[in-house]
Amino acid sequence: MDNQLNDAPNSRHAVDVKRMLHPYTDARAHEKAGPLIITDGSGVEVFDNQGKSYIEAMAGLWSVAVGFGEKRLVDAATRQMSSLPYYHTFSHKSNEPAIDLADRLVAMTGRKMEKVFFTNSGSEANDTVVKLLWYRNNALGQPERKKIISRKRGYHGITIAAGSMTGIPMNHGGFDLPLPGFHHLTCPHFYREGFEGETEAEFTERLAQELEELIEREGSETIAGFIGEPLMSAGGVVPPPAGYWRRVQEICRKHEIVVIADEVITGFGRLGTRFGSDYYDIEPDIMVMSKQLTSSYQPLAAIVMTDDIYQPVADQSSSIGAFGHGFTASGHPVATAVALENLDIIEERDLIGNAARLAPMLQAKLREFSDHALVGEVRGEGFIAAVELVANKTSRSPFDPVGVVGRELAAHAHAAGLIIRAIGDTIAFCPPLIATEEDVTKIITRFGLALDATTRTLP
Repeated sequence: MDNQLNDAPNSRHAVDVKRMLHPYTDARAHEKAGPLIITDGSGVEVFDNQGKSYIEAMAGLWSVAVGFGEKRLVDAATRQMSSLPYYHTFSHKSNEPAIDLADRLVAMTGRKMEKVFFTNSGSEANDTVVKLLWYRNNALGQPERKKIISRKRGYHGITIAAGSMTGIPMNHGGFDLPLPGFHHLTCPHFYREGFEGETEAEFTERLAQELEELIEREGSETIAGFIGEPLMSAGGVVPPPAGYWRRVQEICRKHEIVVIADEVITGFGRLGTRFGSDYYDIEPDIMVMSKQLTSSYQPLAAIVMTDDIYQPVADQSSSIGAFGHGFTASGHPVATAVALENLDIIEERDLIGNAARLAPMLQAKLREFSDHALVGEVRGEGFIAAVELVANKTSRSPFDPVGVVGRELAAHAHAAGLIIRAIGDTIAFCPPLIATEEDVTKIITRFGLALDATTRTLP
């Protein structure tokens, strides 16, 4: 494999194996295989330390909207580093880029949002959302309203509360998660979760009834919020069935349950709209944003909330003496300055429009693989898609064990100069928003080569 190079004792490859514990990696397997070391990036391509180029069809981690090597973001960071490289936002302090970004994000939502709280990552942001709701409900005299509803295969991060909201077994196993009070509903994936003979409309209604039954069983007075990605991403790219979000919102509103849209991946153009909430007509009380907010050139996340969420929090902070939550880098001036420039680029180059224009091509070309012997389902919306590999197309039987074939395909994709992500045996695609028709064609061609190579290696 390409990453089994530079194995001299003092090479970075060897030092990585010796010194680093990698996220989302089998540590024992990594001791044998070692890393793929990326040294440079330009546009939709990245380059390893052997000079090999790859199309980054996952935009890093669903996040590099403007591509790699964007000089305007480097310059924005440099300018801010030269004037105010750091300052905090504790105790009435602030900085100009953070103020400007907060105002801009509220305006961009086009909704009833009023306030912004900054963190460094989506995980921290979703942890903060849980604390906000607990704090708010205590202020409202509803201390029993603490439970959170999410979905199986939903992804909301890996900190303690965020990891509890996440509905992926790997994120729970060995960590004693989820914590009590976090409930996971059926994943809204019709291909995998629909009953035999059930229509998509009937599936949607069954999931709605499951939500109603959970609320009745637990007591609506104990439930603080419902969190969901508009389109589930890290759980395998799962667009919701028609009418799903309408029914979820109806039920939550009836029971006064806060609706939280996790826009960490779907925000800032991924679906060809500003936010996934626009695409699916969601009117959340809280929106969580990160990743494409800075194209991941800087760590930054934002929680944008309605005044109805904010006011009890403000009252409680006054009663206690302060809002006792925050991070050293909340509203970091360099990160927020980069975010402002990143949003300028997205708007000036109409990258949201570009994603909307190229989405039909990406989706149609990937669906041409639907007849392939290994392909069970091709799915996606906008500029995000997935190809699910199966052992048997007719029965939809997965491979046993799950993940081996996906990893094999990912290795063949690397050899073909393509970086995708294998989520078990689901292959995810999430190109930078700057991608062109030529880039999409290359992604499809290289994926086809990898799929055929995988087929040849199977018994």
